[in-house]
Amino acid sequence: MLKKLLSLRPLTLCAPALLAALALGSLGAHADVVTDWNARVDEIVTQGNVANHPATRAYAIAQTAVYEAVNTITQRYPAGALRLQVASGASIDAAVAAANRAVLVNLLPAQRATIEAGYAEAMAKVPDGPGRNAGIALGESAAAAMLALRADDGASRPEQYRPHAAPGAYVPTVLPLVPQWPQRRPWLMASADQFRPGPPPALTSEAWARDYNESKEMGGRTSRRRSPAQTEIARFWEASGPPIYHRIVRSVAAAPGREITRNARLFAALCEATDDAYIAIFDAKYHYQFWRPITAIRNGDLDGNDATERDPGWQPLITTPMHPEYPCAHCIIAATVATVLQADAGGGALPLLTTTSPTADGAARHWTSADDLVREVADARVWDGVHYRHSTEVGVAMGRQVGALAASKLLSAAARP
Repeated sequence: MLKKLLSLRPLTLCAPALLAALALGSLGAHADVVTDWNARVDEIVTQGNVANHPATRAYAIAQTAVYEAVNTITQRYPAGALRLQVASGASIDAAVAAANRAVLVNLLPAQRATIEAGYAEAMAKVPDGPGRNAGIALGESAAAAMLALRADDGASRPEQYRPHAAPGAYVPTVLPLVPQWPQRRPWLMASADQFRPGPPPALTSEAWARDYNESKEMGGRTSRRRSPAQTEIARFWEASGPPIYHRIVRSVAAAPGREITRNARLFAALCEATDDAYIAIFDAKYHYQFWRPITAIRNGDLDGNDATERDPGWQPLITTPMHPEYPCAHCIIAATVATVLQADAGGGALPLLTTTSPTADGAARHWTSADDLVREVADARVWDGVHYRHSTEVGVAMGRQVGALAASKLLSAAARP
């Protein structure tokens, strides 16, 4: 197993650092009940095959309710938006379990049996008594308040995507994902288009030809230019859901000396920020409706650029996601996560960042800096054949903005002594 992990690490990671991380158990990071429940929700979402976008919203509501409940007990930071009553002697473990259960059963009803089983297992470890009862009541109150606050955020709006077609002409009949997401109410942004970027490069430009040809040569299913190591990275980041990023956050939350309220605040800030990042990225995607490499490369003779040669049978390494190309969604999430983690560190060094991927047979990868992580995700989406270089750069820039906004609004308050 260690030999496999070493073979997958980025070049910037030395073997001693990896050995130290493994000794600390960062691959199965355990810190407190907050991180334990985050891992439990990852399992619920994965087993239930919950799509990334509703899952991200559910995490944001659950983790914010958890933070509000925990902070009400510890009073480590200024009171949050819910202004819950202080519950003297309330059990943090019971409050965290109750908040997660109440939110998840409401938002993911198809997974109710798994959620209830997890709740029963967690509560079996909490001693009976007034503290347990007070914790349950507080967690359920936090969950109910957060669900009420987000009930009209637009997530349930029916999608009304209109396929582009000439009358009578056939077009593929699979509808794109979440075209209604730009109409959602953000957590932190003033509007969905607050960070909307400028348009992608003109099809007649040198920049377009450069990025077209890079994706064509490096991202093709049968590419001879992509190295085996690059293919491994591309396959690793074919996974794009919240769990692959939450494992990175748990590798931070499990660092020695972390306090539970700080971890709860970190998860709440990160989940609200990534939910906003999806709103921002889908606003831009459906505003520009830019074509994916598989469409562009098979129609390279139609873009008016002599430097883009058509390949009628070109296919990407992985299956192309069902939504417009520009900008890169994976990149905005990676950059948002990295920015929030760096803000939480307050200028200090981050611990070794670690995650595993189901699209790489559970293999682990590690990074010594958040910037290395973001750069790898951006490269992977070009090597996957589903994005262009300019799209990854714009997605990263958007993620930095969303993450900085979350840090300023949610992570700036100093802890009480």
